[in-house]
Amino acid sequence: MKKFEYTIKDELGIHARPAGMLAKEAKNYKSTITITKEGKSAEVTRLLALMSLGVKCGQTIEISVEGEDEDTAFEGVKAFFEENL
Repeated sequence: MKKFEYTIKDELGIHARPAGMLAKEAKNYKSTITITKEGKSAEVTRLLALMSLGVKCGQTIEISVEGEDEDTAFEGVKAFFEENL
């Protein structure tokens, strides 16, 4: 399992459009990608669960990647966050 922390820079946080883009990105990998905020977790492919976390600008979340292609998924998801959120 690989993990990283990320502080959201998008002024609207993780809202519908970036959540959908993130879910689509995560579906490119076989690994399970999970976001944790204040003790609550959601798989990024589950759009409603992801949005229910209510991640706002300035909040720090933890992203964990686990599975058979976790190295590739880790790099791809990390790049996605840096470019979009």
